[in-house]
Amino acid sequence: MKKIIIIPIYDTLLLPDVTFYFRKEVIDGWTVGNLNAGDTVAFIMLKQDISVNAAGPEDFYPVGISAKIENTDNEGNIRIRTLDRVDFTNITVKGDKVNAEITVRPEIDDISAEDRKEEFEKIKSEYLKFVQNFQWGLWARGFILQWKNMNELACAMAGYFSITWEEKYAVIEADSISERYTLIENAAYEFMEMAIVQSGAEETQKEEHEKQYREAAIRKQIDILQKELEEMHPESISDISKFRRMIDESGMNETARKEADKVLNRMKQEGQDGHEYGMLYDYLDFVTALAWRPAEPTEINLEKAEQILDADHYGLKKVKERIIQQMAVMALNKKQAGSILLFVGAPGTGKTSIGQSIAKALGREYVRISLGGIRDEAEIRGHRRTYIGAMPGRIMEGMKRAGSSNPVMVLDEVDKLVRDYGGDPASALLEVLDPEQNNSFTDHYMNVPYDLSNVLFVCTANSVDTIPEPLLNRMEVISFSGYTAVDKYNIARKHLIPKAMKQMGIKAKNLGITDAAVRKIIEDYTAEAGVRGLKKQIDNLCRYAAVKLVKGEEEKISVTPKKLREYLGTKVIDHDVIDKNTIPGIVTGLAWTMAGGEILFIETKKVRGSGKVTITGQLGDVMRESVEIAISLVKGILPKETENLAEQDLHIHVPEGAVPKDGPSAGITIVTALTSLFTGKKVDPKIAMTGEVSLRGNVMPIGGLPEKLMAAVRAGVKKVYIPEKNVRDLEDVAEEVKAELEIIPVKTIKEVLEATGLR
Repeated sequence: MKKIIIIPIYDTLLLPDVTFYFRKEVIDGWTVGNLNAGDTVAFIMLKQDISVNAAGPEDFYPVGISAKIENTDNEGNIRIRTLDRVDFTNITVKGDKVNAEITVRPEIDDISAEDRKEEFEKIKSEYLKFVQNFQWGLWARGFILQWKNMNELACAMAGYFSITWEEKYAVIEADSISERYTLIENAAYEFMEMAIVQSGAEETQKEEHEKQYREAAIRKQIDILQKELEEMHPESISDISKFRRMIDESGMNETARKEADKVLNRMKQEGQDGHEYGMLYDYLDFVTALAWRPAEPTEINLEKAEQILDADHYGLKKVKERIIQQMAVMALNKKQAGSILLFVGAPGTGKTSIGQSIAKALGREYVRISLGGIRDEAEIRGHRRTYIGAMPGRIMEGMKRAGSSNPVMVLDEVDKLVRDYGGDPASALLEVLDPEQNNSFTDHYMNVPYDLSNVLFVCTANSVDTIPEPLLNRMEVISFSGYTAVDKYNIARKHLIPKAMKQMGIKAKNLGITDAAVRKIIEDYTAEAGVRGLKKQIDNLCRYAAVKLVKGEEEKISVTPKKLREYLGTKVIDHDVIDKNTIPGIVTGLAWTMAGGEILFIETKKVRGSGKVTITGQLGDVMRESVEIAISLVKGILPKETENLAEQDLHIHVPEGAVPKDGPSAGITIVTALTSLFTGKKVDPKIAMTGEVSLRGNVMPIGGLPEKLMAAVRAGVKKVYIPEKNVRDLEDVAEEVKAELEIIPVKTIKEVLEATGLR
């Protein structure tokens, strides 16, 4: 074939026997000369849209289309009629002109004329049906009716087919007419399916948008009408409006506000009949009830605070001093400051009630949370709202009850937290009490941070033994010593009796309780370090008097010691007292219990036997170890007296047998009792002792000294031996107790034995 004008084109599907229109701008940049009607041209296909200057022979496909120009006009419009597929060889690019040798590419006619027509008419009919679904279908119908063969269909629709330029070129390159028709059919049917799906999706989206617009318009109208109704009838305000106002007025932080708005929108969409409406309502009701704004700082008057503490609680001098120090630091810093206070002591010593006095002295709200027996971490941190019946933790529930962002919060019984499969509540409490973390405490139920840094936390416990070390390190331990008999008398007179009479409705003129009766109640009807049992007995007394007064049996009741048996029954407490008729092998010891101090007797006895040692009295492991140490020490101290121990049985008993006992502080008492037994010398019954003993004979410090010394006075003891390292604890012992006792510090067991006359 002779050389003809070569026109480069890109991404255009041309097939034989097709009338085609294009504008001259399509080939701008390439030199093709003047194009006139009757000229023969060849279209060579570019592999990619590349500039004239960058094109090379390798950038062209080897198969193209020849065509004849049928018409041109002055506006640059060109009409062509395609002829044959052609092969390009020896392609060269010189500047902006392409040269090549061109030969006609034969086709494989593997489909009959009838089959061609049948396939074409079938697709054409499908297209005519297809366009009826669209608004532009009438215009498209006229466009489709002009197609005369499959090639025209392909060239007309190529710009709409979702196929790549490489796939279009594959149609041009296919020598088999049957294969070419298959490619065209696939592209044509795929186009129609995609158009139908897209149209359906657009229609669905349109309907959805129209629905949303309509719903938004209706909701807006409802809001306007609801607002007008609420202005006319304030009692008919809706939940949505109520919570919207409460959220706006709450002063929430940004994170909490976003969460509240999110929940409010869900509640609005859910409607009152929605299954989650109640849960969403409860959440908003809770978070809007919290105090989010920082409380205004109040002036702290230390003199007034001291007066309140003294008026509400008798004694507790050191405790009050420490509380006043805390308040002074807060007054200087104008904010919450200082340590977390942990009040430790026996029940009834005023640990919890003094928290109320602190709140009154500071002018703050008071809230108490009992932690005893809590075993689930969620009780502290709250439950996640994904759970049915989810609730906030006790800390945030307490903040809601307080209605203030800076209350005095008493965490009662932190020593009774339980760790099990439900988590470790003590660890959860760390974040609450840690000043470095609690400014953004996040309750799982709320799922937003809340500032607890302005809360004054006060914790209480009966003992520190069961409190985990990390939690204990965050608190300052303040010990509440037991009350002496004098303290209890004054507390009864100044607080318990007036309060009980007021509660029972008894006037002072109708009931009188003598001082001797009060002291006898303390001595014979209570056995505790605190005053809880004393309060119960006074309440019983007032109730008995109330019956007498209501029945009219007496107008003025005077309670004396002799009448206590009638009013309160027989005395319920028999305190251990010293035994004046003592024998060798028995020594008085001192013990600490949860109810205060008690004396205990170490009893020893030896009989003929085979060296067996029997220990009775429900002793714990620590106390059994003290017995073993004591036996070894006595063997070293009295080698002659104990040389026949293998032929004797030794029995050590600590009454009462029904009461469990444990602890190391009976060490020196056991050694002294065994020494008394083997030497046959008695120990003065008015002597008591307490202290842990080592295998080297050193006397080591113990705890609970104030309570133990009170028990010694109550039992009639006159002299007490204590570890020398416990001398500093005598500052916490009441003066009236120290006045009744001769307290002797000792370093070694040898000093004890010499002082008691056993060596």
